[in-house]
Amino acid sequence: MKPTFRKPAGVLGLIAGLAAYAVLVASLAGPIGRLPILVQAILYLVLGIIWILPLRPLLIWMETGRWRAPD
Repeated sequence: MKPTFRKPAGVLGLIAGLAAYAVLVASLAGPIGRLPILVQAILYLVLGIIWILPLRPLLIWMETGRWRAPD
């Protein structure tokens, strides 16, 4: 199988996307920190999971060369 640029480019895209998401979540730390601890835990749990949703097409592209999962 011939190597492609997709995986290195995808890894760089993942790193950039995760860094941007981390900055966004960190900027919300002040307002979230004023909430009750149980609400904070739920919010951080949700924020810790949803990062994959916008990056999922990138992961699919890295593996298949298409932006959508094969049918």
